[in-house]
Amino acid sequence: MQATASKPKRAATTKGRSAEVERRSGGSGGTPGARHQNEGHGRRLTMAFEALEAFPALAESRNRLLAVISGDHVATADIVTAVESDVALIIAVLRVANQAQSSRVRVDTVVAAVELLSPQTVQALAGRVRTFEFFERSSVWEAAPERFRLHALATQRAADRVAAEVGYEHRDRLTVTSLLHDIGKLVLLHAYPGYPAQVHLGAKTPEERIHQERRELGVDHALVGGVLARRWGLPASIATAIERHHNPDVEGEAAFIRLADMLAHYEQGAQVSSTEMLSTARLLGIGPQELRRVMYELPSSSNQRQRHVDPCPLSGRELGVLQRLAEGKVYKQIAHELTLSTSTVRTHLHNIYGKLGAVDRAQAVLIATERGWL
Repeated sequence: MQATASKPKRAATTKGRSAEVERRSGGSGGTPGARHQNEGHGRRLTMAFEALEAFPALAESRNRLLAVISGDHVATADIVTAVESDVALIIAVLRVANQAQSSRVRVDTVVAAVELLSPQTVQALAGRVRTFEFFERSSVWEAAPERFRLHALATQRAADRVAAEVGYEHRDRLTVTSLLHDIGKLVLLHAYPGYPAQVHLGAKTPEERIHQERRELGVDHALVGGVLARRWGLPASIATAIERHHNPDVEGEAAFIRLADMLAHYEQGAQVSSTEMLSTARLLGIGPQELRRVMYELPSSSNQRQRHVDPCPLSGRELGVLQRLAEGKVYKQIAHELTLSTSTVRTHLHNIYGKLGAVDRAQAVLIATERGWL
């Protein structure tokens, strides 16, 4: 896309640029001389915001979520994992959860959203979400959903690895923010047909591309993404991190996203600035040695963080019996260790099977282990 003859003046601060995006997408203000051009930008952005209402989920992600919910034993952790596999599913669940939240406390994690909504509500949401797949191209989005999802997942994986490195506690919220960090690109993609190729031109690194966006469009995808997150009713903690994740002086969660974004580009073989990456890592307390370790591990890292979401239905005594069964002990050994009769151990085991929906000890141990109770 070619730059217009008179480009909108770039605001000096993030807050000012964010207000400019709001104004162009439906607000008022500005000088009479710039009003016509801004109205053109506003119409484009507003139409793009509306188009994002129908952004599709990967068909396999939607189908797996529906399969989880329709199973015999629905676990909250499994629903959360299925929702977090796709950006469109996250958006749908978080938006409805925040609309249902009567208090001022906003829902900023999929865990909280799924706990607030019933499985039936999540199932209904998933059933309404549009889908895409590699073998059936969309005339509207073409390959954009695939590229977007792959980079989002790579960034989320990198963000979680960095969070583990420094012991960051809000990893569930970071999961959401990292997966949504580039939603502004989808807006610009829909608003400007030449985006990104004709806007980014010869830019190679994320920093160069964001500079080109500000130069050519007067705004950038990070700021547009923050505005979109607020329009959807998502918490300020998420919107702020999205809109600031390309700022060189970032702090807090935005710094995690900035570093994770660069790590994701690096993992996918794209060019990144080693200076910018190390500078951002140091803001999080990560030195060169730790960063080297993260960069080495990420491409082959397949370990998924275990989620402890569902409350354990077993009593302390029942859990003790199951723990000893998992260790391979027989009834007499368990009875001796817990000072119980063998018949009482059998009664506990019968109750465990009923509560977990298991048919034998092996399945009971497997279910309890998968859900983080053992």
